Amino acid sequence: MSSSPADLVRAFHHAFGLDARSTPTEISPELAAHRGELLAEEAAEVAEVSVTGPLDHLAHELADVVYVAYGTALVHGIDLDEVIAEIHRSNMTKLGPDGRISRRADGKVLKGDHYEAPDVLGVLRRQGWTPRTPGAVETPGA
Repeated sequence: MSSSPADLVRAFHHAFGLDARSTPTEISPELAAHRGELLAEEAAEVAEVSVTGPLDHLAHELADVVYVAYGTALVHGIDLDEVIAEIHRSNMTKLGPDGRISRRADGKVLKGDHYEAPDVLGVLRRQGWTPRTPGAVETPGA
């Protein structure tokens, strides 16, 4: 069996009869709210254990966040691996051609002059998604 998070979560959803779509799709507000609650619950657990530890609990909670995030993407029919690849491509443009890195005081890497926003809309369209409102102008990366 594959160890890809997407494949593992897909197997879980299929085994337990949970929603799983193969094309990006708008879902009901109720299901969307439920998925948001699950993500918030997991993120809160990460925030708590990241301070209190121990490390094995942090690893568990981080994995839970990823698992639920992949499940949420699957419910929406989003190939999250492709979206992550696009976010990574964009993030790598934060590194200037001269190798310089701009950081905030807390160490966060900032966008430089050569930064290119991610084209998440383009990724979703390649996956078969059509925006709900025909002719609507949507901002890539929004």
